[in-house]
Amino acid sequence: MKKTFECEAKLENLEKIMGFVESNLEAINCNMACSMQISLAVEEVFVNIAHYAYGKLDEDGVPIPDTGSGPMSLGLEAEEGSVTLTFTDEGTPYNPLEREDPDITLSAEERQIGGLGIFMVKKSMDNVIYEYKNGKNVLTLIKQV
Repeated sequence: MKKTFECEAKLENLEKIMGFVESNLEAINCNMACSMQISLAVEEVFVNIAHYAYGKLDEDGVPIPDTGSGPMSLGLEAEEGSVTLTFTDEGTPYNPLEREDPDITLSAEERQIGGLGIFMVKKSMDNVIYEYKNGKNVLTLIKQV
């Protein structure tokens, strides 16, 4: 099975994208534990795209959250034993895998802000791959189910 969902990268579309993912995971009889891990990863990645991918840049070239919007797509491919999710957007090039993992041995007060979400995505998926190709960010998540 191979399906694609396209929308504007806006938080108001989160419920629609989650419905797309969850209904397709149900259709392939994905077990509850894997389904929850995939859903959390999808939510984290989509929210980051919606917040930052199309944000206007500050004087340091850092996107300002929620200051822009643009297209994004999510491809979902289910094969025997695995689910592949591919997020594509045309926003500011950004490789979340280059960010250093947070030191989870520190308390929440001691840790730097940011990075915990993508860390959780990397830990819950079996493989996470980033590419910038043809002017687009492409983040692929693979989960054995």
